[in-house]
Amino acid sequence: MTFQSLCPTDLITVLMTLGDDAPHVALLRHDRDTPPLEESHHSLQKRLCHWAETLTHCPIGYMEQLYTFSSFPIREQTPHIHITYLALSHSHPRGCHGSLYQRFPWEDRRDESGNKQLAEFITAIRQWADDNEERQSRIAPAFGLDGLPWDDTRVLERYELLWESGLVPRSPPKQKNTDRDDRRLLATALSRLRARTRYSPAVFELLPSSFTLLQLQQAMETVSGRLMHKPNFRRLVLHQQLVEETGTYDRPTVGRPAQLYRFRPAAMASCYLGAAFLPLDVPTL
Repeated sequence: MTFQSLCPTDLITVLMTLGDDAPHVALLRHDRDTPPLEESHHSLQKRLCHWAETLTHCPIGYMEQLYTFSSFPIREQTPHIHITYLALSHSHPRGCHGSLYQRFPWEDRRDESGNKQLAEFITAIRQWADDNEERQSRIAPAFGLDGLPWDDTRVLERYELLWESGLVPRSPPKQKNTDRDDRRLLATALSRLRARTRYSPAVFELLPSSFTLLQLQQAMETVSGRLMHKPNFRRLVLHQQLVEETGTYDRPTVGRPAQLYRFRPAAMASCYLGAAFLPLDVPTL
């Protein structure tokens, strides 16, 4: 399968997994320099999914189209089109991948250094927006100011405001290819993932088939970048009957064995794990 366009076009799969303390990502670019996609699948998404699994040896449990971006590389006047897909897996892909919170440390509100940087950014961006009503109207909902709640899905809005105000560069330090607007793409992917975990069972695609309730809570905390109240989280999960017991136990080297659970497919339409419904232990800025 080949692409013909008035401007260069490539396909990008943003493969998201869970690391020990952050969402991890691998960017898989299918462009003119990679082999053509096989035609054994009847949709572009299925072809990309098969190609990504073959490339990374990583099973993909969920995939959806993310966004279509355009960019103007340095010294070029023809735009490049990037058609992107978001994929989720419980396994770590082979090849280069890294922590999203290394790129967006202010999005991890579980961490003292992340909260400190966010507080510094808020002070600076308030000064940037001073006496400008349009700017003030944008930063208030993005950063949870003036009595508005913090919305963890506004990752892209926060990044673009920080870039516009000059507080962060378009590309992170030491990134070799500054032509690529990777952080805008990654911010979009993290926003989508966080939104998905509010009203769909997306988080279960990042976990193995059997897991403890603590592992489920830690996965939600990792994705949202916020701490959750343990008893209330467990009460919500069990009240919605999102999981069922497997009859087996996780047997750690230290401590008591923990009951293992699995997701109940029957709860697909009633999965609400959104942070808006959960008390959170979030440091006050």
